[in-house]
Amino acid sequence: MTASSFSLTRRRTAAALLTAALLVPLAACGSDDKKDSPAAKDTSGSTTPAADLTVLAASSLSDVFKKAGEAYEKSHPGTKITFSFAGSQELAAQVQQGVPADALVTADTKTMDGLRADTGKPAVIARNRLVIATREGNPEKVDELKDLADSRLKVVLAAPEVPVGRYSKKILDAQKITVKPVSQEPNVRAVLSKVELGEADAGLVYRTDASTAEDKVNAIEIPDAQNAVAAYPAATLKSSEHAEAAAAFVRWLSTPEAQKILQEAGFQQP
Repeated sequence: MTASSFSLTRRRTAAALLTAALLVPLAACGSDDKKDSPAAKDTSGSTTPAADLTVLAASSLSDVFKKAGEAYEKSHPGTKITFSFAGSQELAAQVQQGVPADALVTADTKTMDGLRADTGKPAVIARNRLVIATREGNPEKVDELKDLADSRLKVVLAAPEVPVGRYSKKILDAQKITVKPVSQEPNVRAVLSKVELGEADAGLVYRTDASTAEDKVNAIEIPDAQNAVAAYPAATLKSSEHAEAAAAFVRWLSTPEAQKILQEAGFQQP
């Protein structure tokens, strides 16, 4: 081997050893915590950690949150949101039982307030009102709340422990109207379904829920003076393994982008 060849071989060996030395700490850093996902820059320019989030949400948010989730994922690359919809009282029970989740949105402040030990500070992201849902064409000619007291009508309500059931009882009691429901359902979508299927003549549901079935039910407006306003608070869950990403989603629900989606679905401003 010539002197020049020997020198070249030494330089190549030194370069290979240096490269290997640099790769070792990088490999170690990459294996420290596989749970963490890299931060992703959203379309607004801010950086939030990418994560798979589970959000517990009231049944009345079923349709609008699917659209909201798609919009959020689009503007926050790397984040995936899975929603679990149920009556707010069912969601509260899940939280208390330790079901893995990252954020919670209920259809009333009472349920959320009962979970203070389990949540971050809640913020109301929307409001709603009740309507009377009747079978298509309103064959029983239901015009106002007092008509629900007619014993010939099959009226279905949500159970009193459900937010919409509590609101229903509140407005009926205020008008001194006695209704004997044929059934009491676990959430607002179950009430709507009974009316849609013709198993009930009428029921009290949120305005936004009735609007999702305009071709199957009629919505009879209730005057504001006789109505109740439902508030929807959202909060992170302290048990979340993705606290920063969950907080980012909850904050986003109050942004103009999210509010536009909610209001297009019939929800009112917070």
